[in-house]
Amino acid sequence: MNRTLIALVAVAVCLAGCTMAPKYSRPAAPVPAAWPQGPSYREAAGASPDTVVADIPWQKFFVDEKLRKLVALALENNRDLRVAALNIERSMAQYQISRSELLPKVDANASATYQRLAEDFSGTGIPLNIHQYNVGLGISSYELDLFGRVRSLKDQALQQYFATEQARRSVQISLVAEVAANYLSLAADRERLQLAKETLASQQASYQLIRSRYEAGVSSALDLHQAQTSVDAARVDIARYTTLAAQDENALTLVVGSQVPADLQPTALSETLSALKDLPPGLPSDVLLSRPDILQAEHLLKGANANIGAARAAFFPRITLVSSVGFGSDQLSDLFASGAFVYSVAPRVTLPIFQGGANRANLKVSEVDRDIAVAQYEKAIQTAFREVADALAQRGTIDDQVLAQQSLTDATAQSFRLSEARYEKGVDSYLNVLDSQRSLYAAQQNLISVRLARLANLVTLYKVLGGGV
Repeated sequence: MNRTLIALVAVAVCLAGCTMAPKYSRPAAPVPAAWPQGPSYREAAGASPDTVVADIPWQKFFVDEKLRKLVALALENNRDLRVAALNIERSMAQYQISRSELLPKVDANASATYQRLAEDFSGTGIPLNIHQYNVGLGISSYELDLFGRVRSLKDQALQQYFATEQARRSVQISLVAEVAANYLSLAADRERLQLAKETLASQQASYQLIRSRYEAGVSSALDLHQAQTSVDAARVDIARYTTLAAQDENALTLVVGSQVPADLQPTALSETLSALKDLPPGLPSDVLLSRPDILQAEHLLKGANANIGAARAAFFPRITLVSSVGFGSDQLSDLFASGAFVYSVAPRVTLPIFQGGANRANLKVSEVDRDIAVAQYEKAIQTAFREVADALAQRGTIDDQVLAQQSLTDATAQSFRLSEARYEKGVDSYLNVLDSQRSLYAAQQNLISVRLARLANLVTLYKVLGGGV
């Protein structure tokens, strides 16, 4: 028996590390090797930077100190990130469970049996009392993984763990980007609110002037009611932007995971215009190899590939071993005496003969799961490429939009000043002043929106380029 046990263990050691899983080969990326080119993109969009964006930590990307502190609070308190971290711990425990199946389970055991045999069964014609005492160590149902079934399951659990870790990275990057986006939205709406308040104060002053002129018989009732419409419109915007700012603050509180201190909240978008750094896009291969969602999809693909090995191994014999060594005696005092040593070795071979097609169906399921994982991996790459290309398309034109909107705002402000001067001299009606004022207010609001879009585009680039954590 000892030689049989030694032979089985030797074979298991020789075959350790072997599985029947197909050799993994990374699928080719179903996207071009360079980012799109054209009028919407910068000429240097495909240039390779000295560093990959994933290597740039968020502390270096976000320059504004308030924003950095808010991101740090979110990383500490956000519940989604906490769940992602707990999922990692769970996957690690699952992997340890699968890995433990490669090692024999050794249990200590002790037992005592008291039995009375009737006189018809004792063989002596009189009743017989039998006492048995045993103590020892045993291996219960240890599978010699000759065909890699257990090892394939362990590899699948390991890839699941790696995928969970990449999922946590993806959640963290999204969280950092969401904090920044909510921070910028709050800043923009508060600046819009302040602009509406300033416009209301200006319109109220104009209304009082027109009313005085009307009472003096200089201005018409039409001028008075037109001035009133401007005042009311500004009041509507104040109410609307007050609501939006409050909702932005609530959204920021939710994503941070705790109450946002007042000293960390922005007051206007203009003070955050230099809060972010610009990013080099790099080459598609660099981005696609760095994005955690793509790495997650690849680990899931590797896990599905390993699962095929376990399904294939199910067609071959399973060898399990039950053994124990210890001491036994019919007297407790003689349990460890000379000659009380006992052992048992019980290898068992199970060869599947008829399973009703279950093994073949399981293999088919594992192969289809692998094919699904390949399609999901390729789709993740295509989605990532599209997200980066969209962000680069906006990046290539957003600066021109900001410059054009700033020029439009300046020209509209000059037109408003001229129309006021012409009205005061009696050259034009107040309707021209009102139109100029509305155009200026709309241009100023649009300028805030375009500036917000530029900063939001940088945040999006940080996210879609796989920004560092």
